[in-house]
Amino acid sequence: MSTADAVAAVLWVGVTAYAVFGGADFGAGFWSLVAGRSEQGKRARELCDWAIGPVWEANHVWLIFVLVVLWTGFSTAFEAVFSTLFIPLSLAAFGIVLRGSGFAFHKTARRLAGRSVSERVFGLSSLFTPFFMGTVVGAVASGRVPVGNATGDPVTSWLNPVSLLIGAMFLATSAYLSAVFLVSDGRRAGTPDLEHYFKLRALAAGLVAGAVAFAGIFVLHADADYLYHGLTHEGLPLVVLSALCGLGVLVLLRRGAPRGARPLAVGAVAAVVWAWGVAQYPYLLPQTLTIKNGAAPSATLTSILIVFGAAVLLVIPAIALLYSLAQRSMVEEGERPTAVN
Repeated sequence: MSTADAVAAVLWVGVTAYAVFGGADFGAGFWSLVAGRSEQGKRARELCDWAIGPVWEANHVWLIFVLVVLWTGFSTAFEAVFSTLFIPLSLAAFGIVLRGSGFAFHKTARRLAGRSVSERVFGLSSLFTPFFMGTVVGAVASGRVPVGNATGDPVTSWLNPVSLLIGAMFLATSAYLSAVFLVSDGRRAGTPDLEHYFKLRALAAGLVAGAVAFAGIFVLHADADYLYHGLTHEGLPLVVLSALCGLGVLVLLRRGAPRGARPLAVGAVAAVVWAWGVAQYPYLLPQTLTIKNGAAPSATLTSILIVFGAAVLLVIPAIALLYSLAQRSMVEEGERPTAVN
């Protein structure tokens, strides 16, 4: 493996981590938005807030990590992506800001109207942010981002069948991941009714995600032949692994044994991300820019790997500790929802 390939693998580790943890984070906002105004809906929102409260800001570490590695390690690709796709990227960034503001303010708002507006801002931004991120991925994966500064079409590059499909896939996957996580959070909170509430939604979201993925076969075949070929050849084992993990989650939830559902759900999403990487290899921008040609000088790549090694030793254990403490209910933000007698 070359140094450039090693840095690309590091980049994909960050993409995978953000897809999993950031996706589950966005999904919690989606379920908060659609919970409704009933008493059960209110308690479902309380569980979402309680579950993501300690970790929602930490999840963006992975996004920052991806941006820094892409910028320093593959600046040519960074320039092309951010200049051509400035519209969906700006909308996604705006959504991240709105989402953070909505989540913070709905807890401190003194009036019911202000709290309601903040909750809706949080929920709606959790909906359109992953969608626009998905359109960016679709634009890159379908080869609509050419090399150069703003050389691609600023509209059709991300408004096309593949981008819209992957945007919808991001939404469905986020909702699916979050619901699976919230099943465990409902048990951890001692609320069996909310555990059942999110189990039903996890099953539904899993079926929707599977349906979108199935529809994607035909869309990719018609509109992104290079990616389709890669996914049905080199990336096929990972696609199959993702499908098997997804089916395993549904079986466990249906049988009322969700303890292993969370790692299988993570595995399903991670396998899809790496299937995309394998299908696209050796290109950063399919059929126009390879990893080798788009990589920074060797000294820069080596520095990135050294920094990544330091992060493995210092930053990742700290984040892992935060996740572990949160799952043990040793770090809580706000009160957990109460059980219904």
